[in-house]
Formats: sequence, structure tokens, C-alpha cells
Amino acid sequence: MALPRLRTVVLVSGAALLTRRALKRRIARSPLWPLPALPEPVSGHSKRRATAVRKLLITGRTEVAEGVVRLRLEGPGLPPWSPGAHLDLVLPSGLVRQYSLCGDPADTGAYTVATRLVADGRGGSREVHEQLQEGLEVEVRGPRNRFPLTGAPGYVFVVGGIGITPVLPMLRALAASGAEWRLLYGGRSRASMPFLEEIEKLGADGDRVTVVAQDEAGHPDVAGALANLAPGTAVYCCGPEPLMAAATAALPEGCTLHLERFSAATGGTAGSDGGSEGSEAFEVELRRSGRTVPVAAGQSVLAAVRAELPHVAYSCEQGFCGTCQQRVLEGEIDHRDELLTEDERGDSMLICVSRCRGGRLVLDL
Repeated sequence: MALPRLRTVVLVSGAALLTRRALKRRIARSPLWPLPALPEPVSGHSKRRATAVRKLLITGRTEVAEGVVRLRLEGPGLPPWSPGAHLDLVLPSGLVRQYSLCGDPADTGAYTVATRLVADGRGGSREVHEQLQEGLEVEVRGPRNRFPLTGAPGYVFVVGGIGITPVLPMLRALAASGAEWRLLYGGRSRASMPFLEEIEKLGADGDRVTVVAQDEAGHPDVAGALANLAPGTAVYCCGPEPLMAAATAALPEGCTLHLERFSAATGGTAGSDGGSEGSEAFEVELRRSGRTVPVAAGQSVLAAVRAELPHVAYSCEQGFCGTCQQRVLEGEIDHRDELLTEDERGDSMLICVSRCRGGRLVLDL
């Protein structure tokens, strides 16, 4: 009788061991098993977005115009970037702010950004100016590029103040390639306009650069700069909202307009606190986390989600930076941002401002 009993014990033990191994493999494929395994999300570790945080050393800090400082950030193994890209800086307070890369893409050992001090802003620029000093480390994410230089027969750039930062690498590249380009560059004064000397040298051949200092000549003539453009001309604009509104209104038929915003458009639906007017309450299922959270009327999806998942990244809270973009698995989206393309709107949203057109959304979180 002992032998059959021993055989039974061995068989049961072997089956249990095989079951444990199979279970470990299943959980490795989907940590929230028995919930269904999902495709890789846009959030967190997607290959579509550079979200890894790395620490870089500030090796240079220079004032390049009144109220504008340039930082050189060095580190090993930096991802490549192209003109128009920006970097997320994770400031010592935890604030995340986006700054355009204005250095040379061929400089693979460092990133260069510049920021203007905004005295009545939300605190990010003041923190950069007062706390980010040479010799300190700063955390960054990215780079990402939502303002790329596209192919075109000719280019016109309409820029105001610190809006020159994403455009400067474009001008260098176009000047080196011999492409046709012109720049209208406005600012409060010549002393407040960063990189002015370099830009005037780039445009010295062919009268390509028009500089308009407000204290000398008033506001730039955007309509005049965009008049009689050849079809297919690419127009790039970055600067204050009135400047971009003027470029939008004056764009000739057959030309393309590319905008880079540093703040929300005037008249947008989102408030500075990320809330929305005329909103109904709904619920959001966080599929990967196995949780469901209520979103109150007037409360942003971002605020509701971060109450459960405080690690979710965000920055502008106004729908123009893209940091909080999340993939939507189910539900109808009420898009209220100023950034996503039509393709992106099909399956993702900016949770700082956009909402639900029904009672429920399912996010890939």
C-alpha cells in the first residue's frame, strides 16, 4: 500500500510544480492577470514616447538676453533629437516644464535649453532662474518633437521673443542646406531678444531676417510678411498668442501653418486649474490598475486619476504640452486640447482638459 501512496504523492507534487511555473509565466505576461493582457500602452513605457527620466549635469549657465538664461546639460548616452524638439525638465520642486532644445543636434553629449523669467507665471521659470545653477544635476525626460521641420519649397518664420528657441536650430539647418527661408523676429527690445547676433549673421546673405523691436518700431507686420507667398510655403510661428492669431488670420491659401504654443490659446475651454466649464460627472476605469475612479463635474480627469495614481506625469494642465497624453480603450472622448492630431484623437486624450461624452471612459493605465 505504501508504494501506490508514494506514487500518488509524487504525481500530485509534480503537477503542482508545473502549475506554479505556468502561473508565473502567465503573470509575467500580464501582471494584472486574470485581467486580459493589453497591447503596450502609450503611457509609461511606450516606444512612441521618450518618457525615461535621466539626470544631467548643468555645465554651463549664460544670460543670452535680458531675463533669458541658457543652460547646457551634459550626460552620457543622450537620445538624438531634431530641430523643433523640446525637453521636459523635472524641477527640484517636482514641477515639470517643457523647454525647446536650441543647441546643435550634432552635439551628442549635451542638450541646450533657454528660458525667459516670467515674473507673473506659474513658478517654473522663476525656479529655473533662481535654483538651477552650474554644477547641479537636473532630471529630464525626452526629447520629444511636435514641431518638426517638414520638407517644403520655402519657409517663412514668424517669431516673438523666447519663441526663437525651437526655430534657431531650424534656421541653422536651412542656412547650411541652402534652402529658401525668411524670418520675422519681434520682441520688446533688441536687448530682450535672445540669440539676435547669431540670427542676424545667419540672414546676412540675402536680407532674410527682419527684426522688429517694439520700443523702436511697434509691432511686426505679420500680414505683410505672409503676403504673396508661393504655394507650398511652410509658415512656422512661435510666440505670444496674438502673434500666432495674426499668422493664422494672414495665412495665404496653399501654404501650411505650423504653431508651437508656450501657453493655452485665448478663449480655450480649459482653465488654469485644469477644470472645465459645463462638464458632467462620469467615471474612468483604469484598466491595468484594476480601479475605477469618479470624475466630478468641473474636476479634471488628471486630478481624479492622480488621486489614485500619483506618479502620472503632467505639466501645463491647459492642453498644449502633451505630457499627460493617455491611451483610451473604450468610451467617447470630448477633446478640448489644442495639440493632438486627428489620428491621435482616435485613441488617446490629454487628461488635463479633455473629458467624456458619456458616462464612462476606459484608460490604459
